[in-house]
Amino acid sequence: MKGYRISILRHGLTEANENGVYIGKTDLPLSDAGREALEDKYDQLEYPKVQRVYSSPLERAVQSAEILFPDREIVIVDDLREMDFGVFEGLPAAELIQLDSYKKWLKGGLDNPPPNGETLRNMMMRCYSALNLIIMDMMKNGYTHTGVVTHSGILMNMMSCFGLPKMKPMEFACEPGEGYEILVSAMMWQNGNTFEILGKIPGNE
Repeated sequence: MKGYRISILRHGLTEANENGVYIGKTDLPLSDAGREALEDKYDQLEYPKVQRVYSSPLERAVQSAEILFPDREIVIVDDLREMDFGVFEGLPAAELIQLDSYKKWLKGGLDNPPPNGETLRNMMMRCYSALNLIIMDMMKNGYTHTGVVTHSGILMNMMSCFGLPKMKPMEFACEPGEGYEILVSAMMWQNGNTFEILGKIPGNE
């Protein structure tokens, strides 16, 4: 049974991340510190050698892909973009904590979006669509190991929804420039929409 490896990584930091501000659809670049941190990790750690890279269309993800996977083709996958936080975009949690709408959203639920934002159900459907596109592209072109650069929320929910063993989304939280390697076969994906979680990446050189 042929297996396909995918290395899924979180992008580097932006100024909004550093300031504790919600950013989803907002298209911000890496901060100077975020770029430097990724370059240091690339120099010091062992990132996987992949044949193709799939990235969120947002600038912070594309820039991260260029740093972590130099000289590799980058394919933009729109469904890898971060969640739309609606009216919470651009605001820090400290300013939102007293709002009833924020408290309601924090209670969770598949169909409980931020005001004017995206539901968790829709984001999970996008995670499936992105993974399906990537896996089908790998099978079509004979790729056995590819990379994905996306956002924290997408990564955590992707791993929680489709990964084995099953864990809660927050248990997959990871630092910028880090993530997980997965293994999927045609049978696993077509019969159960699942993949095997191999472990965290990158490794030490």
